[in-house]
Order: sequence, then structure tokens, then C-alpha cells
Amino acid sequence: MRRRYRRFRASELEFLWSRWKEGQSNLQIAEALGAHPSSVWWQIQRRGGLPPQPRRRAERALSLREREEISRGLVRAEGVRSLARRLARAPSTISREIQRHGGRTHYRASTADQTAWASACRPKRCRLVVERRLQRVVEWQLRKDWSPQQIAAWLVTTYPDEPAMHVSHETIYRALYVQARGAFKQTLIAHLRRRQSARRPRAATQAARGPGQIVDIVSIAERPPAADSRAIPGHWEGDLLMGKRGTQIVTLVERQSRFVVLIRVPAADSATVVEALARRVQRLPEALRQSLTWDRGKEMAQHAQFTIATEVQVYFCDPQSPWQRGSNENTNGLLRQYYPKGMDLRNVTQQQLDMVARKLNTRPRQTLGWKTPADVLNAAVASTG
Repeated sequence: MRRRYRRFRASELEFLWSRWKEGQSNLQIAEALGAHPSSVWWQIQRRGGLPPQPRRRAERALSLREREEISRGLVRAEGVRSLARRLARAPSTISREIQRHGGRTHYRASTADQTAWASACRPKRCRLVVERRLQRVVEWQLRKDWSPQQIAAWLVTTYPDEPAMHVSHETIYRALYVQARGAFKQTLIAHLRRRQSARRPRAATQAARGPGQIVDIVSIAERPPAADSRAIPGHWEGDLLMGKRGTQIVTLVERQSRFVVLIRVPAADSATVVEALARRVQRLPEALRQSLTWDRGKEMAQHAQFTIATEVQVYFCDPQSPWQRGSNENTNGLLRQYYPKGMDLRNVTQQQLDMVARKLNTRPRQTLGWKTPADVLNAAVASTG
């Protein structure tokens, strides 16, 4: 039997969307409204998780007060030009208003205002539907796994003299999530970093992994100033990206350029991680082997052996302070597009990891002035050489 969704009053819809923007789930909202969760989710999903924009009366449109003045003037047999002067409006505006809503004998202010408000409620065609060339270019970049924000910035730099080829990232998101706009197929959502069927507000928290037992640590407070300021290349941040229980990937991010290196490791014990990490770091040019910042996970318990093998000092973040490795945390978030939480990573090959790293390293980044990490790193190495 097909479920019939509940119709919500305007005040209930306003409550629903305000709670959604606060980050509450559809279950929590449904409980507060005394409704079935599927009714709440239907409202959210049909708009792609994007709250409807409140309607506003345009400044150039006649107000109810002005229409009441017109109605009283007509009762007094006042002329159109006299009414226009008193309301500071063009005579043609007053004349069209009267003719459109019943003429001199049948004009009523409240009826005219309700009719005008209802007729103004029409959907505006999405720019990505009207501008077909723009639609094709945006779709092509989406298929390359670019984010809407990257695409919007790239369009401005690539077509500086063609305003028709410019579009905001918010418009791209709306075209993707609100299928009624008819700009893109829903399958393109799979190319976004997070493949939700509805756009969620930023209200989630990340669970931190417990700290390991590490001896002889060197605190991040002792890290060289050049690493803190990102003044020179070669200072790295590292972590384990966890998949299904017992599967993981080593992620390295160069602080200045945000260049990413991914390393396949079959186990998370310290000996395995340190050996794989040291082997990869030893392949880097000497100028890029300055320091490594890690959290207090026990996979780096053998950090002393790593430093002996690579001559790279390891600095450890303060307990429960992932923000001290901000570049790495951000990169791990980007990687979840390719390796979602709970995914079994045992069958992921090093070649596949290199391909994903190449994608990230050749995409423009806002924090780099829309340059790519590969370009920034190559330029930095060239200048130091």
C-alpha cells in the first residue's frame, strides 16, 4: 500500500526547515512535530535538503496600502494622473493596475493584492537550463570529480569576458539536489565528495581515535617556525584513514602545497606503518624531507626508528587536538568521496591510491589561490633547487 505523506501547515514547514538547518535529523524533527519520519524526509528530499527561499514583495510592486488608496480614489472618481501623483507612481502603472483587476467599477484592493501575489509565484528557469553551453561545461567538470566551488572559480578565470559562462557554486548545488530544475541527472551526485541524496547543514562532529602509548615524543610546540608558517616546502602532516575494521591507508599532506601522498599498508601495527612510511619518504627529494607531524595514534610508537631511517623528525600533536593537523584532516575528508567510512580497503591497490592522489593533486584549491597542489609543489622545489 502506497504511503500518503502528511501535509504540513506553513508554520510547521518553517519549524521543520529551521530544525534541519540546526543539524537535527528527520527523526528528531518528526518527533517534535508528531509526524511520521517519512513525511518529514519527503519534504526534505524533494528540495534536496535546501530550505525554500522566503517570498518577498519587490520594491517596484504595488503594496496593499497603495491598492487601498487606488480603491478609495476610484470611489471618489479621482483621475489616474491624480492618483499617480499622490502615490509617486507612473500613470501607466496605475492604469494597468485598474484594468488588470476589474476596472473602475469592480476594482477591490484586497482581491487585487491577492491575485497579484498569486500570479507572481512562478518558478524561474535555472540558468544551467537556459545556458546550455554552461550546462555542458559544468557537467564535464563534475564528471572529473571537481567540487561546485572549484568549478565556479575556474569558470571565472577561464571565461573572464563571458558573464554568461559564470555561475555560483550554490546554483550548481541547487541544480544537482533539486531535480525539478531539470539541469542535471541525479547520477552526477555520485561525483560529489559526499554522496548524500540531500544537502546537509554542517553540524556533524568527528569521533576521535583514542591515543596510543608513545614514549619520547617531541611536542608540536617544538616544531620549527618555518613549518608553522608554511614558509618552505617539506613539512608534512600524516594520519591513518580507517576503513572496515583492520583496513587502513596512510595519508601524507605537504603543508605548504597541500600535496597528497597515499600509501597502502596491510596492517596498522607500528612496525608495518613505520616501515611503509619510511620507504615512501626516502623516495622524496631531500628538500622535501623536513618534518612530519602526527597525532598520538599508537601506529607511530616506533617513531624513533622512522627518524633514524629518514632523518625526518616526528612532532606529535597535543592530545585530542586534530585541528593541529588541519591540512591532513581536511584531506581525509576529501578522501571519503573515494573511500567511505566502513569500506573494506584490503583490495585497494597502490596503483589505485596513486590515481586518487593524482586527482586531488591536479584539482585547483581555493586556499592556494585556485592553483593545484602539484603546480605549487613543483614551483617550490624549483625555487629551492
